[in-house]
Amino acid sequence: MSARKLAMITFRALQLGFIALVGAHIVLGFGYPLWWDFLPLVLAYVLITVVNRWGGGAPDAPRCAREPVEVDPPVTGRWSALNSPADRTPSHGVHAYGQTFAIDLVAEPEPGARPGFRALWPPMRRNRDFPAFGAPLHAVADGTVVRTDDGQRDHFSRGSLPGLLYLMLVEGSVREMAGVRRILGNHVVLDLGDGTYALYAHVRRGSFAVREGDRVRAGQVLARCGNSGNSSEPHVHFQLMDGPDPDTARGVPFTWRGIGVPRGGEFFEVAEPADHPAHRGC
Repeated sequence: MSARKLAMITFRALQLGFIALVGAHIVLGFGYPLWWDFLPLVLAYVLITVVNRWGGGAPDAPRCAREPVEVDPPVTGRWSALNSPADRTPSHGVHAYGQTFAIDLVAEPEPGARPGFRALWPPMRRNRDFPAFGAPLHAVADGTVVRTDDGQRDHFSRGSLPGLLYLMLVEGSVREMAGVRRILGNHVVLDLGDGTYALYAHVRRGSFAVREGDRVRAGQVLARCGNSGNSSEPHVHFQLMDGPDPDTARGVPFTWRGIGVPRGGEFFEVAEPADHPAHRGC
C-alpha cells in the first residue's frame, strides 16, 4: 500500500473518529470540554493539507512536469468549460484524486438551454432539465477499460443557494468520508498507454456501453453523462492521471485536438464522430 493510500484511509478514519467521539461525549457525558472532540477533525485536515502538497502522488514520486498529452475531446456538440486548468492549477482547488488538471463541462446546445443558478427557488431541478444529461461520453483515444463503477443514483441538481450549502456542508462531507468512489459517482477509467489514464466521473447510472477489459477506439461511446456522486448538476468531469486509482494518482495535463484547453466560461463545439458506428451508444 502506498503512503498516499494509507494517508487517505487515515484521513477518513479521523473524520469518522470525530463523529463517533462527539456522539459518545453527548451520550456518555465525558468530563472534558466538548471542543476537545474536534482534535481528530483538525488532525484530519492537517493531514489532507500535507497530502495535497504532494501534488496528488506519493512523496517519492518524480516531481518533473509532464508535457500535455494530446487527446480527442470526450464530448460532441456545444459545451462550455468550468473549473478549467487553463485558468488555474489545481483546477478544483486541490491535487487530491488526481484532479490537478481536471475540467468540468456543461452542455448548452443553444443560449439559455441550460438552467441557470437560482438563489432560492427552485431549490433543485430534475436531471432531464439539463441538456448534458444523457449526452454520450466518447473515448479520447484508443485504450483499455480498466475500471467501471456503476450503480450510484443520479440525484437532483443543487443549483440554488440552499442546494449548494447542502452539497458542500453535508453531502460533500459524507461522500469525503465514504471514499473516492462516492465523490466521483459512477465513473470509468481508460488506460491510454505510456502511463496515462483517462477518468470520466458523474456518469449516468446504467448507461455503460463497455466493461472492464474491453479495448476501445477513439470516439467510441463509453457511457453517458449523469449526475451521480459529488455533483451540483449533470456535467462531465474529465481528467488525465498517471495511474488507475484516483486515490494515489497524480494529475497529467491534457490538450484536446483542434481545441486546446478551453477556459472557464468558454464555449466550444465538437462534430459528431460519424466514422464510428458505436457513437450512437446504447
